[in-house]
Amino acid sequence: MIAEPSQFAQRTAVVTGGAGFVPSHLIDRLLADGLKVVALDNFVTGNPANLAHLDGHPDFRFIQHDVSEPYDIDGDVAFVFHMASPASPIDYVQIPVETLKAGSYASHHALDLALRKKATYLVASTSEVYGDPEIHPQPESYWGNVNSIGVRSCYDEAKRYAEAATMAYHRAHGLDTKIVRIFNTYGPRMRLDDGRVVPAFIGQALRGEPMTIFGDGSQTRSFCYVSDLVEGIWRLARSNFHEPVNCGNPHEMTIRQFAEAIARIFEVELKVEDRPLPPDDPKVRKPDIARAKEILGWQPVVDFETGIRQTIDYFRETLKQ
Repeated sequence: MIAEPSQFAQRTAVVTGGAGFVPSHLIDRLLADGLKVVALDNFVTGNPANLAHLDGHPDFRFIQHDVSEPYDIDGDVAFVFHMASPASPIDYVQIPVETLKAGSYASHHALDLALRKKATYLVASTSEVYGDPEIHPQPESYWGNVNSIGVRSCYDEAKRYAEAATMAYHRAHGLDTKIVRIFNTYGPRMRLDDGRVVPAFIGQALRGEPMTIFGDGSQTRSFCYVSDLVEGIWRLARSNFHEPVNCGNPHEMTIRQFAEAIARIFEVELKVEDRPLPPDDPKVRKPDIARAKEILGWQPVVDFETGIRQTIDYFRETLKQ
């Protein structure tokens, strides 16, 4: 059962990490559906420009704050969306302690806020909880194959802990909680320098540079356009389901195929710079979205060609500024 957005009109949603790529799009959707939004961010990886269009919006308030430190929000709160965390390999390898705090201390502060306000709590988890998977595609029932002391572990384990904390509050306190496992997502407002393959390849193509491929390029990813992801997150928040739900696009392609697609769209010859595969880099990644289809009535609707062209247009404009 999915509640209608109109049931929450003029109620408040709190979004941690609100200046990030995905959270900023979620905020737009919540405001469009009539909610009030309070966003928090300390701009370690978030971008103030992602929220600049909301300056002066009567139903939006921004608080600059590190959510790994305690905070409170005045008044009624219907939803707490804990979205704050570094989310790219470059970021969480450079700031591993901050990444761990986003999944631990920050999770508890957000959970405690939801508990005080009797609000629905949703945590943004990740496909990285599956590690380098031995089951393909990855269903929510799979426990994962994660190196707990590897260079990526600060992110993988922080998210696994965030999921454990979420279920503990649900079981111990009866808190209404949701867990969304986000697979590779792309779209406007990504950072060109965040190290993920979509902005990396598009940025290199725009600058006329070779595309950097790690390993032999046979590793796979499944790319979901941001508006599809936000739809899934918002449906999950309004559902009565409490266990993890994968949200991603099951259309899988190799990294080399993705590079070829970018070169085709740019109408240039593909030039590649080969580099060694980073430690613990997942060889495959594809969501099993049967649960999302059944529980949420959700599946992606934006095709890759449409989404990637909109993303390219955004980056092209960004480089002009």
